[in-house]
Amino acid sequence: MHEIKAKSILSAQNGINVYRGCTHGCIYCDSRSTCYQMDHAFEDVAVKANAPELLEDALRRKRRRCMIGTGSMCDPYLPLEKETQLTRRCLEVIDRCGFGVSVLTKSDLALRDLDLLKRINEKTKAVICTTFTTYDEDLCRILEPNVCTTRRRFEMLKTMHENGIHTGVWLCPILPFINDTEENLRGLLDYCFDAGVEVIVNFGMGVTLRDGDRQYFYAQLDKHFPGMKERYIRTFGERYECSSPNARRLAAILREECAARHIVCGAEKAMAWLMEFEDRQAGEQISLFS
Repeated sequence: MHEIKAKSILSAQNGINVYRGCTHGCIYCDSRSTCYQMDHAFEDVAVKANAPELLEDALRRKRRRCMIGTGSMCDPYLPLEKETQLTRRCLEVIDRCGFGVSVLTKSDLALRDLDLLKRINEKTKAVICTTFTTYDEDLCRILEPNVCTTRRRFEMLKTMHENGIHTGVWLCPILPFINDTEENLRGLLDYCFDAGVEVIVNFGMGVTLRDGDRQYFYAQLDKHFPGMKERYIRTFGERYECSSPNARRLAAILREECAARHIVCGAEKAMAWLMEFEDRQAGEQISLFS
């Protein structure tokens, strides 16, 4: 890791990333793509040491409160967060300024900040989401080697739900020929239902690959799934979107199961729900983009 002084922290879409880079080692990570123009090794995480101060300044200048999102590009609960506590300090700012928060993480370290999330949720809306990729724990340790497994993430979500925090799941990626089975999907959905999730985000039953990400992914396929890289190349060539042959059937199962349980599903509806700010004192709901 290395510290940097960021010039800004809040994006036009009201998202923040206090770190840049990652040590989770997920074999499919899109954030490795060269289009993001990272100027340092991916695992050498850049720590935005002044993130809390920048965030407080940005929020105090905003005309209307809204949801603040974090985790889309880099997990806010990397192991180094135990020492830096930058994410916690940013949550303290969000709490003081009366904004809501939507967090995406693969780490159970989020439970450390349950007290802050509960305070935010009393006034507005706090959402904790995690990624579910595979129900099989051994496969999870291959696909996402340096982070807690799916089972532990499920337990984290359940604890959040039991404490009144909104919970959601990003059900992606579903890797063709690796975890694109009905058995895997239903196992993950059982976790979702048991954890009381209110929203499931899915951008399609497949994976996206582009320069930087593709090379790393293929190297890991060679290491863990001999012959699989060649199958991907034969099937998808240089395509960005690599859809599972089972995509239509799996998507139908997801839609049907979510509809039966009144869970917000579908990419656009799910993202809109995550971005919807709630003022509990005024009883209002305000779009993130308002």
